[in-house]
Amino acid sequence: MRGRGRTFVNRADTLPDPYSVARRRMVSEQLVPGGIHDSRVLEVMGRVKRHAFVSQGMEGQAYMDRPLPIGMGQTISQPLMVAIMTEALTIEGDERILEIGTGSGYQAAILAEMVGEVYSIERNRDLSIRARKVLFRLGYENVKLRIGIAVDLLAE
Repeated sequence: MRGRGRTFVNRADTLPDPYSVARRRMVSEQLVPGGIHDSRVLEVMGRVKRHAFVSQGMEGQAYMDRPLPIGMGQTISQPLMVAIMTEALTIEGDERILEIGTGSGYQAAILAEMVGEVYSIERNRDLSIRARKVLFRLGYENVKLRIGIAVDLLAE
């Protein structure tokens, strides 16, 4: 994994990836036609395993350009929206990013591949715990998660 020029060992890279073709198609058939031009965003979106962040049983739909339910009344954003938000940041690579609303952890993983550190806060304990487990399993060591609401950060 990348982030500020560092390479991390992705624990999942040693496993066969049945979704690699679906990720490439997502990039070429959704993101590029959707107006995404930043090669770094396209590269990362083609590498991060979105299927690991969706609810069990929804993996086969992970690379469709639509939001998917992740539980607790929340959804994982559609890939094009994640790419648009990421491209809009005009990331240089050494940033520290604060994300409000961890959700599944997918956006945090995308950002972790591109920047030095990602700090993410999620108000729903169950979602945060699930995201933490997925991010750990995939080897994202530059993501720090908190459970709470954004106002909690102001109190510190």
